[in-house]
Amino acid sequence: MRGAAIVGAFELPPQRTTPGVTSLEMIARAAKGATFDAGLTPQDIDGLMIGPQVGETPQHAPAALAEYLGLQPRFADIVDLGGACGPGMVWRAAAAIAAGMADTVLCVLGNARDPERLPRSPNRNPIREFDVPYGASGANQAYAMVAQAHMAEFGTTPEQLAQVPVKQRQNAMLNPNAVFHGKAITVDDVLSSPMVMSPLHLLEVVMPCGGGAAVVVTSSDRAHDTPHAPVHLLGAGEMVTHRALSQAPRLTTSPLAPAIEQAYRMAAVRADDLDLLSIYDCYSIVVAETIEDAGVCAKGEGGPWLEQADFSITSDLPINPHGGQLSTGQSDLAGGMGHVVEAVLQLRGDAVGRQIDDPELALVTGNGATLSEEVALILGSSRR
Repeated sequence: MRGAAIVGAFELPPQRTTPGVTSLEMIARAAKGATFDAGLTPQDIDGLMIGPQVGETPQHAPAALAEYLGLQPRFADIVDLGGACGPGMVWRAAAAIAAGMADTVLCVLGNARDPERLPRSPNRNPIREFDVPYGASGANQAYAMVAQAHMAEFGTTPEQLAQVPVKQRQNAMLNPNAVFHGKAITVDDVLSSPMVMSPLHLLEVVMPCGGGAAVVVTSSDRAHDTPHAPVHLLGAGEMVTHRALSQAPRLTTSPLAPAIEQAYRMAAVRADDLDLLSIYDCYSIVVAETIEDAGVCAKGEGGPWLEQADFSITSDLPINPHGGQLSTGQSDLAGGMGHVVEAVLQLRGDAVGRQIDDPELALVTGNGATLSEEVALILGSSRR
């Protein structure tokens, strides 16, 4: 992994709706931005990583996107890990480079959100047979069950979980691209917002948006010829344990625990070494479980830890300085890539208006389905 680095990063500002815009256009804009940021041209890109059903093309998607972008990659692949697609792409790109399959890989995700043309597709996975008949349908109920389990086992309170959107909203006040920029909230605001699925309130649930994000990964040798300080991939971990929540081994821990442990081991670091957490946050409970699974606090102590923690850029361990998806908005699968982009900007010192003081190590996480398919990355600055 140490043979690869991220040299370009770009994210479109998430928007609640994007009428009249195609997903392919979003993807192309993100791809162009990341390639330009890396100081490269399309001719320099010889690897392509995309998400499932890119744009309006459910089959032959890598070929369709390569043609659309004017690329002729020697390596192309689809990563289907839900919100973990972005981090999952990064380590796969590094592996492709190490295997000699490519030199410079574009990893891109994008999603339009037009209320008049929301995609609908038949769902034939086992959830339809074993979970849905009992009323267990959709992300809201699944994450609500996770939160209920955490409360029952460890005594976590709604007030403690409400700290997540409140403190991330404070960070979003420094990010003009955040959907909720300039809209501070309190714990009372969270707890008085509509109950979506007990115990989760509206302000603890991510806002679906349109948008796109991309990074460019290349070999460490080539990385020093690009305009920005390279951000090195030091470690990675991945684990998939289930699809339906009814089949999850446990609800109060996730596959992130072994994935993060593997990433730590590969990078030869510990939780105490981290300078930044850029962690997936589709629901407040996900942040609580992630900090436990990352060893930032002990299992079951996530609630009290959230009460005392300082998420801000001046703290000992900033969390989601851009505001996270809860405040910035979730651009479908590109939301997970947004956490990669934020970590890259921070580690190279380019997070204008919200820059942490000289960070060297970041943990990035991605989460697909309901704590089902998880990826962890350890990224290091060029000073590391």
